[in-house]
Amino acid sequence: MVILYSTEGCHLCEMALDLLKQTNLSCPIEIVDIAFDECLFSRYGVTIPVLNFEGDELYWPFDLEQIQSWLDKNGITYDT
Repeated sequence: MVILYSTEGCHLCEMALDLLKQTNLSCPIEIVDIAFDECLFSRYGVTIPVLNFEGDELYWPFDLEQIQSWLDKNGITYDT
């Protein structure tokens, strides 16, 4: 499962989700709102959006090509 650390009203997070959806991932996407978790907010508050897969993270800014490279590195299948 790919996790998108995000928060409500974050236009960059919305852009990141749109890019991620363009890959047509073969696994689910979990959106985690950091606003409701003090530890997550402390860790990601100034860096969201952040993608995470099994501890490997991709920090904003990223584009579709960078997402695809990150997915390839993690062995996640997709179909753009």
